[in-house]
Amino acid sequence: MRILVQKFGGSSVADLECMKKVRSKVLAALEEGNKVVVVLSARYGQTNSLLERAYQWSDEPDPAELDVLLTTGEQESVALFSMLLRDSGIKARSFLGFQLPIVTDDAFGSARIDTINADTIREAFQTYDVVVMAGFQGRTPDMRLTTLGRGGSDTSAVAIAAALGDDTICDIYTDVDGVYTTDPRMCKDAHKMERISYDEMLEMASMGAKVLQIRSVEIAEKYNVPVRVRSTFSNDPGTLVTKEDSMMESVLVSGIAFDKDQARVTLRDVQDRPGSAASIFSPLGNAGIVVDMIIQTASRDGVTDMAFTVSRKDLKRTLDVLEKAAPACSRIEHSSNIAKVSVVGVGMRNHSGAASRAFDALYKAGINLIMISTSEVKISCLVDESDLELAVNVLHKEFDL
Repeated sequence: MRILVQKFGGSSVADLECMKKVRSKVLAALEEGNKVVVVLSARYGQTNSLLERAYQWSDEPDPAELDVLLTTGEQESVALFSMLLRDSGIKARSFLGFQLPIVTDDAFGSARIDTINADTIREAFQTYDVVVMAGFQGRTPDMRLTTLGRGGSDTSAVAIAAALGDDTICDIYTDVDGVYTTDPRMCKDAHKMERISYDEMLEMASMGAKVLQIRSVEIAEKYNVPVRVRSTFSNDPGTLVTKEDSMMESVLVSGIAFDKDQARVTLRDVQDRPGSAASIFSPLGNAGIVVDMIIQTASRDGVTDMAFTVSRKDLKRTLDVLEKAAPACSRIEHSSNIAKVSVVGVGMRNHSGAASRAFDALYKAGINLIMISTSEVKISCLVDESDLELAVNVLHKEFDL
């Protein structure tokens, strides 16, 4: 039995006409001899509408009850779409996360998947040709409903494909026709890639590319699930996200990612002694604040400056945590008119010169680098937000993308 997992986001199921386009994709997959698992998000705008309603009823909604509310968005989608399929003569039925079950931890609002009972899907295929599965949701071992966080339907789809095994392919349908070398709205020369490695996609997603949710890429890489990013509104084959090969490694840089959701915090005159960094970052970690780039200046007369970046939405909370923790420093400064631009490519593992080329190109364009961080497959630079578009275009041209 050949199984294909197809995931459709909120804009793809926004209304009846959109769902009819989704139905055509399902019909095409059935005609190719597949059994199909269709994973759906809530219809466009529904999750935000439910959130607004929750905060009308409660100043601080209970996280567990909020998840109960939010899961109704996907429940609506799968019921409506199953009706549409059945009226077309297709043998289909819907499942919610708790019915498989998809078992998660109890981190309400951002739960992580522990197990999936894929046998329920296989058994359903004895009677049905299409299983319509609610994305974004699961349940705890003690039967509390959970959600997987924004973009969680991507995670649901890839995890289901991984659980089904047997070379199951996962198609992620969106409103774009694949993964581009950078955002076409930022750079007119951007073009769609035919293939991209898991590591590159993971870096681009973490650096701000919104095509795939980060956790879905992690699962795809761990279980070697081929993922195709495609458009609901065209027949373009899209971009294949897969394990790297020698052809990918021969290309130095694959794409340019950027992230405007950046804020910088600088602590001046931090005491240069054991435990100083821990006094700053341990309270932030305990508060669930994700710290990204970190830089520390050379010691001078027993003190140093330390700077790091966080999400802009976490800036106020970061400053509140640091005020309570009172690390040994003379003052705390912050700014949010910054952005991060990243050069991404698995070829950098085996080829030198990418960093020097990137820095030289940005220097010639008159762009100041505020902070720098690197990994095996990426080089990230923090720049003024006003320089971001120029930086993206300069780097895209420098690496002939």
